Amino acid sequence: MTRAMLEKRLIEIGAQLRDLRNELAVVDEQFAHFADEADDARLRSLVSETPLAEREHRVAARHANAMGRHRDEVVTDIGRLEQQQDELLDRLNDVIS
Repeated sequence: MTRAMLEKRLIEIGAQLRDLRNELAVVDEQFAHFADEADDARLRSLVSETPLAEREHRVAARHANAMGRHRDEVVTDIGRLEQQQDELLDRLNDVIS
């Protein structure tokens, strides 16, 4: 890969990382909200012991779990891109040297 190609790819990865980090900030807020909602629903379910409260708890827990999985995917994508960025920086360093 030429220096120009490496630099272009690094710019692309940098933009992707910025976008994913912004997304992670939003996902973290949403995850906290859904987790709190699931905890509240769990407590209501335990106190009321009604089928409706239990169903609301299951739904809230599913939302929280889904957001947790999405968060894990975003974190994995960030890690993958950071690894690619490190490799490209090493290659760019070799080209420059």
